[in-house]
Parts: sequence; C-alpha cells; structure tokens
Amino acid sequence: MLDIKDFSFFENQNSFDFKGFLIKTGSYWKWFILGLAVALTIAYQINIRKQKIYSLETTIAVKEQENPLFTSNTSLVFNWGGTSDQVQTIATTLKSRSHNELVVDKLDFFIDYQQEQKYYTKDVYGSTPFYVKIDKSKNQLLGLPIHIVFVSPFEYQIKVNFKSNSASVINYNTNAKDVQSVASGDFIKNYKVGQRVNLPFLNWVLEIKDNPGKYTNEKYIVKMNNFDDVVSNYKNLKVAVDEKAGSILKLSMQGTNKARIVDYLNATVRMLMKKQLESKNLFAENTIKYIDTTLTLMEGDLRDSNNELKDFSRDKNIVEIERRGETYQSQITELDIIKDGVDRKINYYNTLSSYLRNSSDYSKLPAPSVAGIEDPNILKNVSDLISLSVRRSEMAYSVKSELMFDNIDNEISAVKKVLLENINAARAAIQFESSQVRTKMSQAESNIRQLPEDSQNYLKIMRKFNLSNSVIDAFLQKRNEAQIVKAANLSDVQFIDPAKDIGGGLIGPRTGVNYIIAIFSGLIIPLLIVFLIFFINNAIQNTDDISSLTNIPLIGVVGMKHSDTNLAVFEKPKSALSESFRAIRSSLQFLYKKQKISGSKVLMLTSSVSGEGKTFCSINIATVFALSEKKTVIVGLDLRKPKIFDDFNLKNNTGAVNYLIGQSTLEEITQSTKIPYLDVITSGPIPPNPSELIMGETMSELMEELKQKYDYVILDTPPVGLVTDAVELSSYVDVTLYVMRQNFTKKEMVNLLNNRVKRDELHNVSIVLNGFENKAKYGAGYGYGYGYGYGAYSNGYHEEEPSENVLLKWYKSIFQKKK
Repeated sequence: MLDIKDFSFFENQNSFDFKGFLIKTGSYWKWFILGLAVALTIAYQINIRKQKIYSLETTIAVKEQENPLFTSNTSLVFNWGGTSDQVQTIATTLKSRSHNELVVDKLDFFIDYQQEQKYYTKDVYGSTPFYVKIDKSKNQLLGLPIHIVFVSPFEYQIKVNFKSNSASVINYNTNAKDVQSVASGDFIKNYKVGQRVNLPFLNWVLEIKDNPGKYTNEKYIVKMNNFDDVVSNYKNLKVAVDEKAGSILKLSMQGTNKARIVDYLNATVRMLMKKQLESKNLFAENTIKYIDTTLTLMEGDLRDSNNELKDFSRDKNIVEIERRGETYQSQITELDIIKDGVDRKINYYNTLSSYLRNSSDYSKLPAPSVAGIEDPNILKNVSDLISLSVRRSEMAYSVKSELMFDNIDNEISAVKKVLLENINAARAAIQFESSQVRTKMSQAESNIRQLPEDSQNYLKIMRKFNLSNSVIDAFLQKRNEAQIVKAANLSDVQFIDPAKDIGGGLIGPRTGVNYIIAIFSGLIIPLLIVFLIFFINNAIQNTDDISSLTNIPLIGVVGMKHSDTNLAVFEKPKSALSESFRAIRSSLQFLYKKQKISGSKVLMLTSSVSGEGKTFCSINIATVFALSEKKTVIVGLDLRKPKIFDDFNLKNNTGAVNYLIGQSTLEEITQSTKIPYLDVITSGPIPPNPSELIMGETMSELMEELKQKYDYVILDTPPVGLVTDAVELSSYVDVTLYVMRQNFTKKEMVNLLNNRVKRDELHNVSIVLNGFENKAKYGAGYGYGYGYGYGAYSNGYHEEEPSENVLLKWYKSIFQKKK
C-alpha cells in the first residue's frame, strides 16, 4: 500500500554535485570541439567579410590672438567673444550644416571612388590613379555606380547599368534633383583621358594623377551621392574638449578610408580658421568701408574748396589779404576741426541709435573710433553686438532649438539696451561740448567780420579747405590703422597636431577580440547545454548518486552488454561484464554467510519500473551460479509481461501460472537450458489475476518444492514501483536485489525504495547498478572496484570487447529501434 512518503520526490535533491557536473562536462568534449570549430569559423568569416574601420584625430588650440599693434592709443577694438565663448562657438560651428557644406563642396566629397573586393566594395579614395573634375553647373548621375575600366593608359571605358528608362540626376551648384530619360540596359562608351564627357546624365573630365603606377585593365567605380546626405554624415564629427585644458579641442572621425578622414579633418580645421579670421576682421572691414565712403565725399569737398580758392586768388594780392586775417585763421581753423569732430560724434550716435532701433543685423556696424569716439563702454558693446550677431547667423544653419535662439536674442537685446543707454549718456555730454565750441566760434566770427570783405571771403574759403584737408588726413590715418590691424590679425584657431596617417588607428573589426569572443562562445554554449542537461536529466548516473540518496548497500556495478542476447556470461565467460556478475555472486555469498543462511537460497530481483534490466541481471546471476556447478533455477514471476523464455529459445505455453492454478506439477513446468545446472520456469500464459495467484497458498508450496530441489532460486519479479507483486514475494526470499539502470532510473524512485524498506515491505535489500558505461555521458570513472571497468589494468585477465564502428552503432541505433 502506498504511503504519503512515497511522494517525497524532492528529498535529498538540494545539493549540487559539482564533481559529477565536471565529469559530465568532460564527457561532452566532442561538443566543445564542435562548438569551438563553429564559433571560430564564424569569427573568421566576420573578420574577412567586414571592412576595416579606422579612427583618426586632430588637435587644435583656441586662444585669442592679441594683435601686437594694439596699443592704448589704438581705438579699433576686435573681440570674437572671449576664449570660453570661442570654444563653444567653434564646437558648434564644426558640427553645423553650413560649415560642413563648405568643406564637402571644397573637397568634392560627394564623389565616391570605389573598387570591388571579394566580399565588399572598398572606398579607395586617395589611392586611385585618377580623379574626376565634374561640371557642377550641369547634371550628374545620382546614386548609380559608374564603372570605369582603363583599356589603355590614355583611354578608359564608362559602363552604367540603367534598370529603367529614367535616372536621377543632380546639379551640385543648385543642389536641385531631376529625372533624366535614358535607354534601359548597359550604357558603354570609351573616352580619352582628359576628354570632356558631355552626356545628359554625366559631365566631367577624367585626369590621371602624377605617378599613377600601373592601372591598365584596372576596374574602378565612381558614384555621385546626394549632397545633403553626405553633409549629414560628416556632421557626426566628434568634437571633445580637453578636460585638463579647456581651450584644447580634439576632433575625431571614423571611417573605412584613412586618406579621406585625414583630408576632411585638416580641411574642416582650415575652413574654420578662414571663417574665424574673416569674422575677426569683420569689424576692421566695416570700418574701412565706412572711411572709404566718407573719404569719397570729403575729397569732393576738398576739390571744390581748392577750385574756389584758385578762382578767388586771381587778380588779388593774396599775401596782403592773408596777412590781414592771419591773426584769426589758425584760431578759427582749430575751432572748425573741433566742431567737425563733435558733429561727427553726434551724427554717429544718432545714426547708431537709429540703426539699433530699426535693424536686426548688427554685423556691419563700423568702429566708433572712426568718429573719434573713445568711450570704452561703447567700444566694447559695439564689438560684443557684432560678435553676437555673427554667432546668431551661423547658428541658423546648425541649431534647430528655439530655446538657443531665444537665449542669444536675449543677449543681443541686453547688449543693445545697454548700448542705447551709453549712447544717450555720451550724446548728452557731447552736446554740452558742442554748445561751448559754438560759443567760441561765434566770438571768433564776430572778430572776423571786422576785417575787410576780401579778407573775410578768403578766410571763409580757407576754413573749408583746411577743414576738408584735416578731416581727410584724420580718416586716412584711421584707414591705415584699420588696414594694419586687419593684416596683423591671426586666427584664434591653431593646429597643434594635424591629422596624419601614421599607420595606426584601426578600431575594428577587432579580429583578436572576435576570436576571443568566439572561443568563449564555443565553450560557454556547450557548457550551458551540458548544464541544462545536468539539471533536466534526473536519472541515476553513478554510484555517488545512489550513495547520496540511500543507505541501502550497492553490491555490484554491471556494464553494458555487447551481445545480441541476454546470455552475456554464458557467451563470453571471460569478459569484464562476466566478472562483474561474479563479483555480485561473491557479494551475495558473503551476505548469505553473514546472515547464516544454509541450504537453498532464494534471491529476488526487482526494480522501480520496466526496462531497468531485471531479466538481464536475473539470467546472468543465475548463470554464474550454474557455472559454479550449483543447481540453479530462474522463476519468471513477472506474470504480466513474461519475457525470460526468449533468451533460452523456450516456449511459454506452460509455466508458474499453471502450477499456481493447479494445472501442472513442478516437473511439468520446469524446462532445461543449454547451460548446465540451470533450469528455467517461465511465467506461462498471462492470468487475469496475477497478484491473487502470487498471494495464494500454492505460491508457498512452489517455493518449498524449489528450495528442496535447487541450491539457488532466482525470482524474476515485476517492478515494485508499478505493482506490489514483489512485495508479496519478499517473505519467501533471503536477499532482494534492486536493479537500477544508469541514465534510466529516476532519482525520486530511490525515495520509494527507501520508504518500502523503512516499512519492512522489502527485506535484506541490496542495489545493483546496471547498464553502466565507462564512457557514459556522466559518471565516467565511477564503479571501479565492483568488478567492471578496470581499463588498461585488466589486460590479460578479461577478453577484450571489440569496439564497434561508429557507423555500425548509428545503424543499429536507428534500425533496431524501428524493428
């Protein structure tokens, strides 16, 4: 009867058998070799199929270059925003669309030069023997590869495969795209080197480089790309600020062609230096333009004054006229110059104030110094306003965030507001100075009116002439000053380390890393599979499993049979397998002696479930007893699935069932075998009530008769885990052998055995581990000492088992299962 303890399947299952896991892992060595081979093959294919990727960098310094000609008297002020602002501005500019458009256009990087390789198309920019000069004002084929083959050093062939009757074209001057009608199929045409190609879809001149090397019959591909897409790719330029030096920037790019990376990095920095210097010189250029416009007007006034003076001097005594007004001439001229300077300042303030209120672009403001203004606040604020206005115009091409525009607009508004206040304050002060000058001039003019009329007219003409001449001299001085400043200006961006291909820079594919990953993958994946199998497979694997699950003694380990029948001991008495059964016989005799059992001995074999090898063990244990000339009988008491008769070529017409129902005598059901001293009683026909027959009185009579006639009675019983027949028979036996099979018997079945032993349902139980393989997938090396598996140490003692061919094993495993 089943007890609740029978269902304690998870008892003693908490410990991890690390040793067993290692042994199981080692037994799958072929899996690991296969995994390594596959993983390394994949890594090799990845390494040879992927293009090499390089990363190169250049380093620049951002430092405000002060013009050595600037002195305390130099009134032109140039400031690009300060170093900290410059670094951020430069980082933004380098990634801006407008900047990268200029660089891509200058380098013609929308043209790809390629060459077909075994696994990929390689970018061969910089290593081709030729280059093409396209006509940017005309259509160029967009996106389709143009195959070029040099049929001779001076002639090449163009081949384009058109898959439809139309092709996309692009005009790089306007960046406009269009569709051009073409003939479907291959377009092939030859051209001379240097000859202009004029086609509806292609307009270029192909030139050979200096020292091109051998290029005849070489094949290349030229492809025109979308300008905007190319610019977008180069906007991914990495710009990093040095942590230790905030004015140092590192520019880096990744790609498959080092020459292309080097050219772009250096070109983008040179373009930045040019634009930065242009922005820095913008103040000076605005000043020069303002002065040139003023000088044009003043030169006209000077000519008029000069002509007027010539006309007045005719037929007059100029010396006498000049002498009479000599006292007042220098005084009035000085006052005229002062008044003109004051008026120019007031006019500049009025013009600047009106410009600030009515305009939004402040990048064209002239320097205040041209009007003689030296107020440091106004000078600085005008400079800042120009710088901010330039920055905002550049951001329009690179920044999409409205917040950033709002921030810089707020800065411009704040500077403009402060500048307007400065202008109002300065204008009030200069107007007071203007009133004082006018008062002095009124006094001087009052004195002049006392002179003769010709002297007054002469002084009037000379005032205009001297004023124009003085103003022109002052403006020429300012212009020269601005020209000197502009010429002496240096870019605030300087190369520290230009980009250069020095042979390194490879970042991928990292072949070594790929192989290391492959090795780890090739080992870990099989290991995980073994680990999974280890936990999924809950079957008995070795003797340690048995000893950890039960205290019932293990008296023998039986290996795998290699014979076609179960008569392994009889057919190969000197084999290692036969020795393992002899070892079990010795252990049984020891048990019998220990229990002081004399006379006939009854041995019962049972197991948990069908298929664990009870019949095989019963036959061979009986055989080793018979070979020792002991009268032995095997009684087939598995009445539900009789099968012991097949191995002896006997019939199962009559057997134990016939005796138990009273139809036959013991002599009638006993059958002799070809093994001396060994008889067999088959189970006979399958009865409807096998358990009742075993529990009947006739079973006791049968056992008594057998014990009187034989030295050893071997009972082959049904699995105790399925039916209770073996439990009913346990009262007749001296020793019970419980057969377990490697990789078959479940560990939880051992708990059922333990419970039956605890309840005294089975007596004198010992365990036999059947089907043990020295090369099994788990437990190799276990079982030594049980008479089987001594390996090389058994030479000369056992008959060698012929090793089966792998293909033959595979054939048997498939076709025998089908049978």
